[in-house]
Amino acid sequence: MIVVVGGGPAGRYAAMRLAGAGKEVLLVDRRSEGLGGQCLHQGCMVICALNDMARTMEQMDTLHRSGVITSVPVPDYSALMAKMREIISIIARVIAEETSTAGVKKIYGEARVEGRTVFIDDERLEPEAVIIATGTHPRRLNIPGEDLPGVETSQSIFTLPALPKKLIIIGGGVITAEVAYIYSLLGSEVTILARTTLLKELPKILVKEAKRELHRVTIHEQAAVIRIMGDSRVSGVEIRTPEGTRVIEADTVLVAAGTKAEVSAISGVPLTPNGFIMVNEKMETGVQGVYAVGDVTGTSSLTPVARWQGRTAADIILGGEPPAPLITVPQAIKLRNDLAFCGIHNQGGLKVTITSPAGPGSFWAIPDRATGKASMTADPDSGEILGMAEASPYASVIAAYHALLINAGLSIDQMERFIEVHPSADGAGWIGRYLAETIAEKKTGRD
Repeated sequence: MIVVVGGGPAGRYAAMRLAGAGKEVLLVDRRSEGLGGQCLHQGCMVICALNDMARTMEQMDTLHRSGVITSVPVPDYSALMAKMREIISIIARVIAEETSTAGVKKIYGEARVEGRTVFIDDERLEPEAVIIATGTHPRRLNIPGEDLPGVETSQSIFTLPALPKKLIIIGGGVITAEVAYIYSLLGSEVTILARTTLLKELPKILVKEAKRELHRVTIHEQAAVIRIMGDSRVSGVEIRTPEGTRVIEADTVLVAAGTKAEVSAISGVPLTPNGFIMVNEKMETGVQGVYAVGDVTGTSSLTPVARWQGRTAADIILGGEPPAPLITVPQAIKLRNDLAFCGIHNQGGLKVTITSPAGPGSFWAIPDRATGKASMTADPDSGEILGMAEASPYASVIAAYHALLINAGLSIDQMERFIEVHPSADGAGWIGRYLAETIAEKKTGRD
């Protein structure tokens, strides 16, 4: 028997792949809401659902300002959250059935891993292999006032019974930007407090677009949080900025300061200095027969990477070899547009940037000059695609295909045969053709 601890994307994918190969697999998950992990219940799907609503509100506002509709509907926050949870529960049932159909035995309960041994509600198991996919939990700030009612995390913010009037988000990453966009469109007064700069891991072109799309949000960068204030409930946050110390009022505070590995029930398995489970390219831990996949490894907080790792661990257990390492992983955040990118940016090469063309999802943004941007960089000598970034309604799909080009080692000249679907709001294809022609001309001139 193989035991998989954790029913999120990484663990579930590994379990189904192993069961499909004829292995006896036991999947243990402690989440009472069902399988799917944080991605389904507190992360990706929740953001997708609420972002759909926020984009709809933005579109309605744009049409209202354009004079083509007479009023903008007011969202019912309670109804929105209740319906979202209802749909998530449908998805949970579907993936539970899918997992069982694949031949995986499921148990909902607490599992404890001690080296190679697994304890499930006091039952001791010595499986053929163990896959740990326990994910992460929110990191604390350890500042005064953090335990006050009204201080939320990414795991609790979406369970609020009412829409916050004044929401402060402490953080500077993707979750911060996405939640700020959503709640500012739903009607909250939103303030971001970033310790350094907002979205510093993104290409500069996308940071600029993100700030443009967060125009309803007040953003404080280089803001050190001194304390969260309040008596029986949050009333504000005291911060220190280069301009001095001040207090910002709030009735709700979201702490989005990163995550820590969920290893409270794991022992005897070596950890990294940051507290994540240490793994090699085969997803093997320091204990023979024990593997770790997904966010608990600290290698990424991206669902596709978690699935990739789950597949890798399963294939290694089945006697296979690890896949070739990826050169790049496409990433995106969802605001008014998808802000997506892959590859290396701002490190030389031939770079072209254009305004994304108007098309589906961006036509009515033309008066605001908010149709997005597209950028691509290539090596003028080798023709290697170094990176791309795009802000458009469906840039996520565009980035995924460009990541394939990079990971496959294909040069920019392949883009000479690219032809887009029309109408389209994608600018990357045009840039790819232009770069391919430009580099070809330079090479011809040199020859």
